[in-house]
Amino acid sequence: MAHFAKISEDNRVLTVNAVNDSNALTEEAGQTYLERCHGWPAHLWKQTSYNTMNNQHRLGGTPFRGNYAAIGHTWDAENEIFWPEQPFPSWTKDISNAKWISPLGEPPALTAEEEAQNEAITHSWHYVWDESAYQADNTTGWVLTNRNA
Repeated sequence: MAHFAKISEDNRVLTVNAVNDSNALTEEAGQTYLERCHGWPAHLWKQTSYNTMNNQHRLGGTPFRGNYAAIGHTWDAENEIFWPEQPFPSWTKDISNAKWISPLGEPPALTAEEEAQNEAITHSWHYVWDESAYQADNTTGWVLTNRNA
């Protein structure tokens, strides 16, 4: 099956349709088929890969268009990437990995004690982004929380 995102004139993904491979031997053939079936202009159908996320193919193949498209995503024609919604105002696009990144990068690693508590299932430590904390002090933002608390 080939998958195609139906996008609006302002590049928002409206829906994603599966198309039998025989009707989508090429992206252009799939676009023509979908225009004929749905009446939506061919140029507003973009092929997407079910197996691509963060510019990685989960089966080891070639990643295609950064991320599998989903309703609410945005089509970035310049970079040919489907982007999920921006999670926080301070986060920016990492084009090479097709993902949003915090201004402070990845969260810190858990300490050995926190990892041991997670393994013992007494705690569930993880970091969450706190945009308010970052806006108040741009050296902070990642907050350690316990899901079991």
